[in-house]
Amino acid sequence: MTTDGSTPTTDPDVDLPDMPDPQVREFTAHSIGGGLALLLGLTGLLVAVVLFAAGSVNPGFAVGGAVVLVAALISLRGLNTVAPGEARVVQLFGRYRGTIRQDGLRWVNPFTSRTKISTRVRNHETAVLKVNDAYGNPIELASVVVWKVKDTAQASFEVDNYIEFVATQTEAAVRHIAIEYPYDAHEEDGLSLRGNAEEITEKLAVELHARVAAAGVHIIESRFTHLAYAPEIASAMLQRQQAGAVVAARRLIVDGAVGMVEAALARIAEQDIVELDSERKAAMVSNLLVVLCGDRAVQPVMNTGSLYQ
Repeated sequence: MTTDGSTPTTDPDVDLPDMPDPQVREFTAHSIGGGLALLLGLTGLLVAVVLFAAGSVNPGFAVGGAVVLVAALISLRGLNTVAPGEARVVQLFGRYRGTIRQDGLRWVNPFTSRTKISTRVRNHETAVLKVNDAYGNPIELASVVVWKVKDTAQASFEVDNYIEFVATQTEAAVRHIAIEYPYDAHEEDGLSLRGNAEEITEKLAVELHARVAAAGVHIIESRFTHLAYAPEIASAMLQRQQAGAVVAARRLIVDGAVGMVEAALARIAEQDIVELDSERKAAMVSNLLVVLCGDRAVQPVMNTGSLYQ
């Protein structure tokens, strides 16, 4: 997953879940600057106090003061303070009436309800999960996901709790990716969790994006933070890895030794140093291979006779 915030491209090799289409989309709520509304509300409160004071002379002023007080309080109830990185989801009698993203003091219909939603970038780190990989080996893995709310309407109305939804879907995606690929691939061109971290991470990002898009959440980046064999098989798998490394090293040594023997025989024949029959060549090849491929220092043997004695 790239860190530039771009949407991951669809990977045909990833089995994406079929999530429902969203029923509501975010749009901007109608709001005005709250400075004038605050001034009018405070003025109304002051007028109400004056009218209540004059009510001792004329009871009609007290009634007017009560009306002005109620109107001022209702007007002040429409004020909202929106901080950077926050939004307000506006509802009127259960209907979605838009989202306020502009920061500062804003005023909306005082009869609406406003729900605060954070639009800041967040981290979610999964616990260490124990699953079986594609070969059935138990492994442990954990991941961290960087995400943010992109559509506040979907986050509010499409799921019950978008934070828990992201946590659950992240764990499901990590488990699904883990069982699709082995920890170490037996084939040279096969994908593995350990050997192809970038490719597997990209597939994880694609699946995560598909899982949480219905909740209006955008995945910025996802990475594995822990990847290892389970403790009960870790020692056996370590021996297998060591054996594989030894075999690979031996194969490289043998290939190099055969090349050196071929070069030596060709050089001897080219310069006509000594004439070697097939038996002497076989003995020479055997001795050179022992010297070049052995993992211990060889002990020289002085032959005072001939090869045939």
